[in-house]
Order: sequence, then C-alpha cells, then structure tokens
Amino acid sequence: MDGSVVNGAAAATPIFARLLGQDFETLPSVVRRLHLCTGPVRHHGEVEVLRGGGWLSRLCAAATRLPPAGAGPIAVDIDIRPESERWIRHVRGHAMSSRLWERDGLLCERLGLVRFGFRLGVRDDGIEWTVERVHALGIPLPARWFGGVRARESARGDRYAFDVRAALPGIGLLVHYRGWLDVG
Repeated sequence: MDGSVVNGAAAATPIFARLLGQDFETLPSVVRRLHLCTGPVRHHGEVEVLRGGGWLSRLCAAATRLPPAGAGPIAVDIDIRPESERWIRHVRGHAMSSRLWERDGLLCERLGLVRFGFRLGVRDDGIEWTVERVHALGIPLPARWFGGVRARESARGDRYAFDVRAALPGIGLLVHYRGWLDVG
C-alpha cells in the first residue's frame, strides 16, 4: 500500500492541514474548506485545458491520464480520509484519477504510471506545489527534469481556483489546466 498511516490525534487531521501545519490557517477559507471536507464530495466548476501537440507530449499525457484540450465544465470527486485522498477530475467525458498520501513530509500523488512527491508551501494566499521526487514505473527520475511541473491552489473571490502546468525538457508542454470550483 502506498502512503503511511499516522497514529493518534494527527491521524484525524487531513493531509494538507498536516503537511502545511500552522500555515494552513493562513489560507483563504474556501481553500481550507476544500481540504477539510471528509468522506466523498463532488465540486463543480469550469476549466480550460491546453495540451501539447507533439507525439512525445501525447504519449506522456496518456501515461498520466491527463484531460483533453478544451474549455467547459469540470466535476471533481474528492474522498478525503486521514491516510489518503482520492481525486477524480471529470472533464469532457474523461476521468483523471489520482491518489494522494503523505510520506516523508511530502505530498505524494500517483497519476497513472507516475508517482510524484511534492513539497507544499504557502505563498501569496495560496498553496504552491513543488516537485521533489518522481518515479515512473517504479524507477526514480531526476527531479530537475520536472521543474516545468507546478501547481497552485488559491481563491478567486469565493471560489477555489487551481492552475496546473506540466512541461518537460525536450518534450514541451504536456498540459496546462486552470479554472475554479464552487466549494459549499
């Protein structure tokens, strides 16, 4: 099983709140609400997806099950448990599923055949994700190859906003998706 289970009171605290510690409380309320919901929830919003056009870009995007290009509605199913989270993003008939867990102070995410380890930080009222580890098919890859992979969560008014971009050296853009979700 990927991930680690934390014992005691910390086990009841969702992953993002644990990893960010006191900085979590400085985030906009809509970002905190999204990360504190427990059990399965669905959020709706809008997304714009840009995709790279080269054959290597398309191959890498397929290996990580990235969403298709276009703009329109998005539905995100999030199931937050103390030991892990499951996110399924529904975009234009495509489901991009990932599993998140905590290990060694990093937020780990499995996307298809790739596993990332992100360092989370709070900057400018948002969460910045920085790649520190990458494994593809279980093989470690140099994190420096993934400097073009970044994600940011923030607030846009009373909505949760996201901006995710993935580009690789020699391959170019894989995907850039951004948008918002209504969080009840």
